[in-house]
Amino acid sequence: MTEDIASFARLDSFPYRHRLGEVMARPLVTGTEEMTAAAACDLMAGTGVGSVVIVDSAGSAVGIVTERDILRALSRVRAGVLDIPLSELMSGPVECVPATGYLSLAIARMTRSGKRHLVVVDEDGRPAGIVSARSLLKLRSGEALMIGDDVSHAQSAGDLARSRAALPALAGALLADGVAGRDVASVISSVLRDMTARAAEIAQQTMAADGWGTAPARFALLVLGSGGRGESLLAFDQDNALVHEGTATDDVWFAEFGRRLNMTLAEAGIPLCEGDVMVRNPFWRRTMGGWEEEIRHWVFEPRMQTVMNVDIFFDFVPVLGDTAMAGRLKDYAIGTASTSAFFVQFLALNVAQMEIPLGIFGEFITTHGRLNAKKYGLLPLVSAARARAVKAGIRTPSTAGRYSALQEAGLLHRDDLASLLDCHETLLRAMLEQQLADLAAGLPPSARIEPRALPRAGQRRLKAAFKRIRALKAVIGA
Repeated sequence: MTEDIASFARLDSFPYRHRLGEVMARPLVTGTEEMTAAAACDLMAGTGVGSVVIVDSAGSAVGIVTERDILRALSRVRAGVLDIPLSELMSGPVECVPATGYLSLAIARMTRSGKRHLVVVDEDGRPAGIVSARSLLKLRSGEALMIGDDVSHAQSAGDLARSRAALPALAGALLADGVAGRDVASVISSVLRDMTARAAEIAQQTMAADGWGTAPARFALLVLGSGGRGESLLAFDQDNALVHEGTATDDVWFAEFGRRLNMTLAEAGIPLCEGDVMVRNPFWRRTMGGWEEEIRHWVFEPRMQTVMNVDIFFDFVPVLGDTAMAGRLKDYAIGTASTSAFFVQFLALNVAQMEIPLGIFGEFITTHGRLNAKKYGLLPLVSAARARAVKAGIRTPSTAGRYSALQEAGLLHRDDLASLLDCHETLLRAMLEQQLADLAAGLPPSARIEPRALPRAGQRRLKAAFKRIRALKAVIGA
């Protein structure tokens, strides 16, 4: 754990504002191990880049050759260097980071590994770009807290707990530096997903040490709900599930895995889900066939419990294991749901029945001075996006991503998109600021905010957001 984890006053928020996919160098130049140094030099000279990523027959990155590597070889071999195959020059294995990761991850990975180049990969693990130490320094110099990489090296629940404990101060520093509430929520979600994946790895390690062996079948660990959407705030608990390709006998192993995973996260400060939406519960731990059967029940025999399950499940993202399996499950869920007009209408009617906390004269309706901004604001906004996205067959789980995809598909006007995204940002920021204030006062963070504690401009924005959501409810339920 970095010593700077307690020192947020000097935090530079830039690494938490921008993702690697935004800043990676492109085009990515790739070559094979058989390629000669001469061919690599021609490629680099022709494209103006300083490195060649070596890929195998499947297109996965296995190494990298830089200008510096060739210069070093030239000092040893002289003229013969041009005929040397890249397999003899490359550095490997190459360090890879996801395009969706923040710059903070790349900075931490370089610091820890000592490598100056990282390959950026897409969601399928294929090379998409590259970042170098030089390019990151050009983008921004300064200190940044790198919680995510600390999570990846955690060895116990205690290690994870230190990263979890750092989240409120990180969120406060980012908000103070002008980072959007939506982006702060994305950072929090990213850390929680990383913690879930690392807790799962720790669970597997302890099971192997205790004689349980390795997983008896391929599986994918899923984070559901707000964590899957990338919209977690500071009042969170566990929402996770698992899909596997095993048998009923194999479920004994997965049950123990779920128990250890969920308890490790609880000990790390991510509370157990009150509704037991966790891998340890057999309902949320199924084979692919089991999930397909359950999804058919949800879609073709919808009940109120169905809506609760859909709200959580349809927003899932895989965090560990077989991502292709998770992708097939996502395809089946969205594909099946989008074919049922009755199910889509059922989701829409549920949104239409949600209440809005404004009186007939536009005043806030509160209890003891507070209102539940999640129940009355975020829930209808998020649920409306989900219902429309399911109908359109849109796979992206985030609320902003869903509304944006609807607009791109011609199903939402540009002005409506801007208005809905503004509502989303207003609610997220109000909840984050209230949670930070409550923590500072020694109170547990929650979804309940004090609207009258906001400045007048903030109150007007909040009221405008609720009014816009009320109009959205009327439209989606029509």
